[in-house]
Amino acid sequence: MNSFLYIVLVVVSVIIGYNLILPIALFLFYKLVSLRKSNKELKDQPDYAIIVTAYEQTHTLKAAVSSLLKLHYSNYLIYVVADKCDISDLHFESDKVILLRPEEALQSNTRSHLYAINRFEREHEYLTIIDSDNLVDPEYINQLNCFFTQGYKAVQGMRKAKNLDTVYACIDAVQDIYYHFFDREILFAVGSSATLAGSGMAFSTILYKNFLERFDISGAGFDKVLQIEILNHKERIAFAKNAIVYDEKTSRSDQLIKQRARWFNTWFKYAGSGVRLLITGLLNLNRNQFLFALMFLRPPLFLVVLSSFVVMLLSLFVSTTLVFGWLIAFALFFMAVFIALFYSKAEARIYKALIGIPLFMYYQLLSLMKIKKANKISIATQHYHNKTIEEIKN
Repeated sequence: MNSFLYIVLVVVSVIIGYNLILPIALFLFYKLVSLRKSNKELKDQPDYAIIVTAYEQTHTLKAAVSSLLKLHYSNYLIYVVADKCDISDLHFESDKVILLRPEEALQSNTRSHLYAINRFEREHEYLTIIDSDNLVDPEYINQLNCFFTQGYKAVQGMRKAKNLDTVYACIDAVQDIYYHFFDREILFAVGSSATLAGSGMAFSTILYKNFLERFDISGAGFDKVLQIEILNHKERIAFAKNAIVYDEKTSRSDQLIKQRARWFNTWFKYAGSGVRLLITGLLNLNRNQFLFALMFLRPPLFLVVLSSFVVMLLSLFVSTTLVFGWLIAFALFFMAVFIALFYSKAEARIYKALIGIPLFMYYQLLSLMKIKKANKISIATQHYHNKTIEEIKN
C-alpha cells in the first residue's frame, strides 16, 4: 500500500511540481541562448486604429484618451466604444477620436472590438486594444513598430502598475511582474511567444478581424482563445518591453474576489486547448507551440502554490525524500519571484507588501468558491483610479 501511495504521490508531484520549476529552467535557457532580434525602426508610419473599450463606466476615459493623444506618432485614429454607458457628458475635441455608442448592450470585449472595426473610417494596417482604465507611454506605438517591421503580426506590450496604493495592489503588481518577466519576456526570448494580457496588445487588422468574425466570445478569456489560434497557425506573438501601458491593479478585497473568480473560471474553461496545442507542438517539433503550451497549461499562481503545498503535506506521511524535493521546488519558485522583481526593478513598497501574501491568498480562496458563478458576478472590473500619465510618472 505504501509503495502504491508513493508512486501516486510521485506522479502527482511531477504533474503539479513542474510548474514551480519551469520558470527557473526557462530563465537558465534564456541565459544560455537568447533568440531575440535587434529592433528595427520603420521609415514610414503605418496606419493604426486604437480601440478603447468601456463598459458602464466612463470616468477614466478622458484620462485614457488624453494619454493617447500625446503619442509621439501621428498616423492613427482612436475608436472609443462606450458599451452601455451614459455619454451625455462625454466629449472629445480632437478629430482623431471617434466616439461609438452601440444601440444595444454588447456585454463583450470582442463584440465591442468588432463593432469598432466595422465602423473604421479608413483601412488601418494595424490595431491595438486599450482598456478604459489604461494610460499609455508616448512611445507606445513606436515601440510596437519595432516588432511589426520584423514581420510579426501580433505584439504584446508591457503593462505596468497604474496604482500601488494598497497592499492588494502591490501584491497584484508582484503577480503581474512575474507573468510579464517569465510568460512574456523570457518565453519570447527563448523562441516561443509572449502570452497576451487582454490589453496593451496589437495585431495586424486582417488577423484580428478574421479572428473576431470566427469567434463570438462572451465573458472573460477572449485573449486565451486568440493566442491559441495564433499559435495554431505557427505565428509568434512578440513582446515589446518598452511599449508601456499603465494598468489599474486590484486595490480592494471585493474587487479581487470578483476578478479572480473570473480568471479561475477562464483557466478551467480553456485548459483543454492548451493540451491540444502541447500535443501539436510535440508532433510538429515546434518549440514555439510546445513551450507556449507548457506555460498556458500552468494554473494561476495561487492554485499552483496551494496544490503544491497540499501535496507536500501529504508527502510527510509517505516519503521524506519527496518532502525534500518539494522544499527544493518551493525554493526555486521563490527564487524565480525575486529574480522577476529584481530584473523588473520593482519599487521598495512592492517588496514590503509581500508580507500581505497570506491575506491575498485567503481572498483568492474565497474567489475559488465563486468560480461557478464567475461570469454572473460582474462582467467588468470596477475602476477607482483616474490619474493622468503625468501623475503616474511623477
